[in-house]
Amino acid sequence: MRLAFLIYRYFPFGGQQRDFLRVLKACQAKGFSITIYTMKWEGDRPKGVEITVVPVKAWRNHTRYQKFSDWVNNKLKSEQYDGVIGFNKMPGLDVYFAADPCFAERALSQRSSFYRFTARYRHFIKFERAVFSGDSKTQVMILSPSQRQDFGKHYPESIPRLHDIPPGISLDRKAPENVPALKQQYREELGFSKSDLLVLQIGSAGFQIKGVDRSLRAIASLPDELLERSHFILLGQDKQAPFKRQAKKLGIWNRCHFLGARDDVPKFLFAADILLHPAYSESAGYVLLEATVAGLPVLTTDTCGYAFHIENAHSGIVCRSPFDQNVLNKHLESMLRGEDCQTFSDNGIRYGEEQDLYLMPERVADIISGLLEATPSATAGVQS
Repeated sequence: MRLAFLIYRYFPFGGQQRDFLRVLKACQAKGFSITIYTMKWEGDRPKGVEITVVPVKAWRNHTRYQKFSDWVNNKLKSEQYDGVIGFNKMPGLDVYFAADPCFAERALSQRSSFYRFTARYRHFIKFERAVFSGDSKTQVMILSPSQRQDFGKHYPESIPRLHDIPPGISLDRKAPENVPALKQQYREELGFSKSDLLVLQIGSAGFQIKGVDRSLRAIASLPDELLERSHFILLGQDKQAPFKRQAKKLGIWNRCHFLGARDDVPKFLFAADILLHPAYSESAGYVLLEATVAGLPVLTTDTCGYAFHIENAHSGIVCRSPFDQNVLNKHLESMLRGEDCQTFSDNGIRYGEEQDLYLMPERVADIISGLLEATPSATAGVQS
């Protein structure tokens, strides 16, 4: 089976990009031949895969995406693929991996009415409708119940084409038996003492949407005796400058550590005391489950797709909508004082042993194979 994989941008540390690479490798393991079309590729290139970097340029993102769609459309007309698999919403896909939340829902709930008159809105709603409208035949793999609810609300005709898939957590996130010893070892390696309180946040390509501003305000609200022991550690690849300015303005710069993208994330999961993830919107939020199976208590918001796992596991606290900064502040203080945290940790480790949280790539490869074999691709290219 010969497949085309489409993704706007690949870089090593994004959640969407990690899913992309793991699904690609699972498809390779089934013997599929894969060509990647992208606008930008950063990091190592997978073996046995042809990567085409599409030469499009424009000042605005949505203009680049339209040009990418047009270019790929023309290219695919001369190719014979059994299926076109997209990791971003765009016309003409056989299968879409829904790494992003519902655009129509976000535009309605998080933007003013004037936004719907912009060129950006018109582009993204057109591309989303190309995947989810009643005229589309694209099969969609969704990550969470919240996605099913939102897509079903705005595109009810798509419901029969929505396929639930399990999470795909890396096994190296699971807590080993010697977690207490590792916690102390990693703290010493990172330069922290046993009495320090480490608040961890992880998120690439979206510090704003992941609520880093909310996290900083919560840290700044801590009573002096807790603040003097607390350290906020931010991992991920995104623009740091606005949040560094906020930390300085809040007077907590000396309590903050902006460490960029890292490939030793498990070390921080085992060393920290709390994962703080008060995102504005998140289609899934793998980091919530990664923390849970590592035994790290979680404080998050119900606007994360995987927040229901935290509730099911009883591995932390989920702040309900509408968001209230004071509520987040109080929960952070109580958790840093140790209230219920050992129970949260034990529950999370148990949940990681009992639930199917690790086999997403293999399941997705099976679904792709089954869908394309049942309905041979009629794709003649991505239509603009």
